[in-house]
Amino acid sequence: MKLKTKTVEVDLDRIKEDVRKAKDEIVTDIRVIRERDPAATSDLEVALLYSGFHAVLFYRVSHMLYEKKKFFAARLISQSARFLTGIEIHPGAKIGRGLFIDHGSGVVIGETAEIGDNCTLYQGVTLGGTGKHVGKRHPTLGNNVMVGSGAKVLGPFKIGDNSKIAANAVVLDEIPDNCTAVGIPARVVRRNNQKVDCDLDQIHIADPVAQEFCKMNLKIEALERELDELKKERKKENKE
Repeated sequence: MKLKTKTVEVDLDRIKEDVRKAKDEIVTDIRVIRERDPAATSDLEVALLYSGFHAVLFYRVSHMLYEKKKFFAARLISQSARFLTGIEIHPGAKIGRGLFIDHGSGVVIGETAEIGDNCTLYQGVTLGGTGKHVGKRHPTLGNNVMVGSGAKVLGPFKIGDNSKIAANAVVLDEIPDNCTAVGIPARVVRRNNQKVDCDLDQIHIADPVAQEFCKMNLKIEALERELDELKKERKKENKE
């Protein structure tokens, strides 16, 4: 049904559909927070007190404006949300249903980042770029991905469905489905609930400074030997 005025034509059916969709998204976002956070005691608590929920709510509005090419208004809302929540989500990012940003302070989600359904991000997570790419610059997260606190996912690659990124990991390459990645740079240590055989011993790792000193000592010893040989040859020449 459409209503016509002197200046504007209003599509009531479309407005009703947009409102219904927004309501469904809000209900889903609250439900997933209640399911994943044992500290959440009620829907009202989540709606009023959870900064991660507020950030996603602001994002939904700013993204809608961004898609309509109202870039300034979209950025104004996203930056206001950043000021209020400590979470920065670019309005150009694409985010699915059921995103849970837990203790979200310091979370940054870049313009070309894409996040699937039912993902969880903890505080300090960055879905960013390396500065070396144009166009698609930020990562894509599949469905049911968990990114631990302080982790950095940098570059235009994909984190597969059901994968987990450990706290403080720095991910610079694609991670397949059903994997767990840890470390700097991040490496896959589990795949399909099976341990992956790789060397991640960070206790007995060689000291690079000590290694350089050893190389220098070897060079110095070689030079000293050459110098001694030259001295011997010079003495022989002087005797002759």
